[in-house]
Amino acid sequence: MNPLQRVGLATARHPWRTIAAWLLVLAALGAMAGTLGGELRDNWNVPDTRAQHGVDQLREHFPDAGGSSAQVVIHDDGRLDAKVVDDVVARLEATDHVAGVTPRLSDDGDTALLTVRYDVPTTDPDIYESVAPLEKAVAPADAADYQVELGGELPGTATTIEGRGELIGILVALALLVLAFGSVVAAGLPIATAVGGLVAGSSGVALLAATADVSTSAPTIATMVGLGVGIDYALLIVTRHVERLRAGDSPVEAAARATGTAGRSVLGAGLTVLVSLMGLRLAGLPTYDAFGFATGITVVCVMAAAVTLVPALCALAGRRLVPRKERGLVTAARATSSTGRAGAETLTGRWAATVARRPVAWALLALTVMVALAAPALGMRTWPQDGGSDPRSSTTRAAYDLISDGFGPGANGPITLVADLDEVGREDVADLHLRVERLDGVASSTPVAVSPDGRLAVWDIEPTTAPVDEQTTVLLDELRTDVLPEGVEATGYTPILGDISDLLQERLWLVVGFVVLVSVVLLTFLFRSVVVPVKAAAMNLLSIGAAYGVVTLVFQHGWGSGLLGVDHAIPVSSWVPILMFAVLFGLSMDYEVFLLSAVRDDWLDTGDAKGSVVRGLASTGRVISVAAAIMVAVFLGFATEPAVVVKMLGVGLAAAVALDATVVRMVLVPATMTLLGRWNWWLPGASRPRPTTAEVDDLEPEPTHV
Repeated sequence: MNPLQRVGLATARHPWRTIAAWLLVLAALGAMAGTLGGELRDNWNVPDTRAQHGVDQLREHFPDAGGSSAQVVIHDDGRLDAKVVDDVVARLEATDHVAGVTPRLSDDGDTALLTVRYDVPTTDPDIYESVAPLEKAVAPADAADYQVELGGELPGTATTIEGRGELIGILVALALLVLAFGSVVAAGLPIATAVGGLVAGSSGVALLAATADVSTSAPTIATMVGLGVGIDYALLIVTRHVERLRAGDSPVEAAARATGTAGRSVLGAGLTVLVSLMGLRLAGLPTYDAFGFATGITVVCVMAAAVTLVPALCALAGRRLVPRKERGLVTAARATSSTGRAGAETLTGRWAATVARRPVAWALLALTVMVALAAPALGMRTWPQDGGSDPRSSTTRAAYDLISDGFGPGANGPITLVADLDEVGREDVADLHLRVERLDGVASSTPVAVSPDGRLAVWDIEPTTAPVDEQTTVLLDELRTDVLPEGVEATGYTPILGDISDLLQERLWLVVGFVVLVSVVLLTFLFRSVVVPVKAAAMNLLSIGAAYGVVTLVFQHGWGSGLLGVDHAIPVSSWVPILMFAVLFGLSMDYEVFLLSAVRDDWLDTGDAKGSVVRGLASTGRVISVAAAIMVAVFLGFATEPAVVVKMLGVGLAAAVALDATVVRMVLVPATMTLLGRWNWWLPGASRPRPTTAEVDDLEPEPTHV
């Protein structure tokens, strides 16, 4: 009896104690989160970049500079009343932490742009996510029946997650599970377990926020991943448990044996997800650390729930997990042999046999499909999201559009030039100011301002194009490469976004290399093979490439983006590729681990390399298909959220899981494993694996149906 089977036996024998222990843990974690938990806040610092160096200089030499900012836009179809605008300016200047307000009127006089500068950064708890003081200050404009919109850095932090993604995912998952199991009790058990793990994970994220900056989007990403894998992990154990009930085991014995066998796959898959998430630390941004730790905490919690709470609930439910019409039946101790040969007669088994007869043709066909889907990713352009990417119904998007119409698109992302007067003379600064103003792509510039200590000169320029426009990036590159001398930096909103995009593109390959290498090593120990882990990693990379291509088509080329509430084509958010890779690589390995565990067990038992592929795919086909359908539903549910990053992740993750469960698992895996034969299980220095007596005793048939 392996350790996991002992855990399953202990919790199944004492289900009420296990449930009580979980309730106590959840209550304790909730109390700790309520008293010790911290507030969520984004950390936009970009260490070791040129734009961040400029921000640091501003904070050092301008006491009121380098803080947060906001844009208040007042608009009316006729000319605005100057007294109303002046009143709003005065009320804004009297607001706490406001260092100054710069008003600007459009040429036609119908739009006023009030740029609000704060003396504290956006992450300061006094202002973070707080637009109420701004809304109070603009009361005179509201009273005059003017259109008032809030945009820029600070209002952008107040974007809310509506939470409908979780609800949609849970409802669809419940419907799929009822259809799969034919029992409401069996359908509700995986969802209840996943929700329990999510509650524990949410408390853990709140405690994490007390010790580190946790992005406002991190809990949403953690919930999206945790809900998907939590239901899947519980589903695998429940499926094995139901299979053992049908084979004649008692509920307690079935729960213990299901945990001992399916639990190994859960732990293997979960560890791979955790390894992938830890790769986010190599991205070089504090925000990614928070994403990795928050999601990792949630995954650990749902894994713990799967191997402890699931067997307890299964034992407590008794035979109610089996459809009512089957409960009175008494089957033989083993309905099928341990090799699961009966599974070969299923639809999935017949399909696997078809692929195995012509593996080269099927492999080439599947590879062509995946490469074709991945091809658009070669033209992917990344850029961090801004107000122009928000839904049209949001105030930040309305402010962005009004600014573009009234002052030009570049007014949404001015570039600040910072000159160190210890390195650059004042006459040189004056010459540079004139030269920059005459550049193509520069719409206007402000006068030069000198810091109170006389060591820094600062002025702003506005590009002729929007921050997201590729020509703005070209202008920034030209400034840094050909125009600005040593001692002058370009900083501000647009350069910071550009540096983030460049940094993440560079670090992507470091994250990919780390995650792939560690995952291959982990799977080598798990399966005692070199070929299988390398092949699994290659197929996961293929799935992720295809998902990148789908995201590029949907958002950058606008194919169907209107269905998601995105009314125009936008670049892929710079935050998405690394985050999507780390999450997807782990999730894709879930299905590989589930499938390969069944294939390896059959191979150890029979030594039939090709037949074990067919039987392994047949025995896991239905449960993996249901699990993948649930995960796709969860991710598409999150694609309905207003936050653009969450939309892109939802679409990308759903596409990758769907491709994994169909093209990869149903075609590429059986085709390549059939071609490789016994070489699948090759390990340097090891002889052909043969099962020991203990291994034979532990082998259980994979489920032939749910």
